[in-house]
Amino acid sequence: QVQLVESGGGLVQAGGSLRLSCAASESIFSFNVMGWYRQPPGKQRELVATITIGGVTNYDDSVKGRFTISRDNAKNTVYLQMNSLKAESTAIYYCKARQCRAYWGQGTQVTGSS
Repeated sequence: QVQLVESGGGLVQAGGSLRLSCAASESIFSFNVMGWYRQPPGKQRELVATITIGGVTNYDDSVKGRFTISRDNAKNTVYLQMNSLKAESTAIYYCKARQCRAYWGQGTQVTGSS
């Protein structure tokens, strides 16, 4: 059973930065796509960024230029560098990995304060 463990969340002032990590229990080469999603309070889960096995990235327009997704194949870890955070960045951030099915982590809380 694939396990994804997120870490790095916390409380950050507006304009600050955080780096989230998603550690996989197996080689991330086994996943076609990995990504970060978030669920703000009272809202549905939404896409933040994805990265393919070939390193092609995709971002939601709301985070372009501020967030960067990357992967370290040797550590089986995907990262989300978040800069210029806003209060509306507050959400639970989830890691997702896709093989023939999708796997989700348990989420990590990010709280942006104004």
